[in-house]
Amino acid sequence: MDDQRNRFGPNNEEQTNEGQEHQTQSSDSSSYYYSYGPFKSISDGDGQREGQDAYGQHGAQEVEITAPQPVKQVPAPSYASGASGQGNGNGGGKGESFSEKNSGGQWNFNNSKPKSSVKTVLLSFLAGMLVITGLMFAADRANLFTPDTVASQGADSGAGSSGGNNAATAVSASSNPGDVTSVVDQASPAVTLIETFVKSDGSSQGNPYMNDPIYRFFFGDLPNGRSSSEGSSNDSPQLIQSGIGSGFIFDKSGYILTNEHVIHGADVIQVTLQDNKKPYEAKLLGSSYELDLAVLKIEGDKDFPYVELGNSEDLKVGEWLVAIGNPKGFEHTVTAGVLSSKERSIEIAGQNGEEDRNYEHLLQTDASINPGNSGGPLLNMNGEVIGMNVAVSAEAQGIGFAIPSETILEVLDYLKNGQEVPKEPVPFIGATLGTLTPQIAQQLGTDVKEGTYVDSVLYRSPAYEADLRQYDIITGVDGTKYATHNELVEFIKSKKVGDKITLNVVRNGKKLDLPLTIGDRNEYQASQKQQQ
Repeated sequence: MDDQRNRFGPNNEEQTNEGQEHQTQSSDSSSYYYSYGPFKSISDGDGQREGQDAYGQHGAQEVEITAPQPVKQVPAPSYASGASGQGNGNGGGKGESFSEKNSGGQWNFNNSKPKSSVKTVLLSFLAGMLVITGLMFAADRANLFTPDTVASQGADSGAGSSGGNNAATAVSASSNPGDVTSVVDQASPAVTLIETFVKSDGSSQGNPYMNDPIYRFFFGDLPNGRSSSEGSSNDSPQLIQSGIGSGFIFDKSGYILTNEHVIHGADVIQVTLQDNKKPYEAKLLGSSYELDLAVLKIEGDKDFPYVELGNSEDLKVGEWLVAIGNPKGFEHTVTAGVLSSKERSIEIAGQNGEEDRNYEHLLQTDASINPGNSGGPLLNMNGEVIGMNVAVSAEAQGIGFAIPSETILEVLDYLKNGQEVPKEPVPFIGATLGTLTPQIAQQLGTDVKEGTYVDSVLYRSPAYEADLRQYDIITGVDGTKYATHNELVEFIKSKKVGDKITLNVVRNGKKLDLPLTIGDRNEYQASQKQQQ
């Protein structure tokens, strides 16, 4: 052991450096876990270990190093050194984990490892590939990941290889009919920004908020920075922008569909395309207030991009839909959602004394629709227009409505040719009705508990012709009682124009039966306009 003491003793320069390096590492390690200060080990009674100073440094003492005992004997071929048949000098046998080199007398760990076989690795890899290939083939044959192909393969069984190809094509078409990006790429060039202007004689000061840049961004100046009065001369009335909406070209000649309320009352209509920022001045060909539809026409040197009208009758609730428009003036905004429902009916109050708009057979969608989307297309995943965005519920989120393409197609030729759209007969009697309450019954001085009172009667209407009068109480029709006016109105709507009914009426305490013929509201309104 003298040789070992000379090599690892305190006077040896190599041991001193190693000891300092070890202590430096210990100090750094301790400072990582604690705030600051050197690490102190467990001390003796005087606060220091024997043979160490206050910082754990070794004093000038000799330290005897003995060889570590082998932990476990292992077979000689695994970890044998060059002298595999000799012991380690401590009674160990062959193949010890530690061996002493005759030349240096230093204990070293033998790092030799068993040689790996390249052949074994290669064979394992090939075996794994064979197993994976077999599993993939079995899954494909059993249709584990493409179950929809089973029906197609069964239908085409016995048709040979061509039948299999047809089945694969059908599956591809049904499982991936398209995506939103492809629909937008196809349809977006045909979607238009529609801006309307009204003439002003200049006597008014205009909108007081026109100097507000935020207000002008949305309502005053056009989205591309043009002034709302651009194009007008000093000698002509000034043009003031009145609205922003959307539309879409459905014919390459420049025919555009939009909502009637988008262009209602406009003196000038301008249309801007996605690939051409210079606006076109559009001509209004025909419109329908009741259906809220209008057709415009623009002229150009070449064919315009357009979208085709699809069949809204084939839609199923839950199908994905895409809406494109200009909400709040943000051009060509794309939103997506599903068809929430069909055959919805809503009523929107008319403005400036105009009659209410009653929409029927609407499509409901949760695709985001906002002011400015009106007139824009609602598309299926094949890029076909199946509806025109028209309204949104202001009291909810995700409830938008669109006019179905079937309704549009029925009247499209009339609108293109500037003809009046035939109106569907609407059954009515021509009286304003209300539900009889105890308070109203007391005011009318009647003992009738349930029924409908007549508030007013239109001149020359079916009710007028039947001699129905104000403050009459309708208790039923044809002997059937109706407790509220809503029930009575629903009954009248269920009848056809020309049907004859008998109103059961109480007038001044007397019961009367008044024969009445159901009339057509549209026909009555048309006759009143002619007389005016």
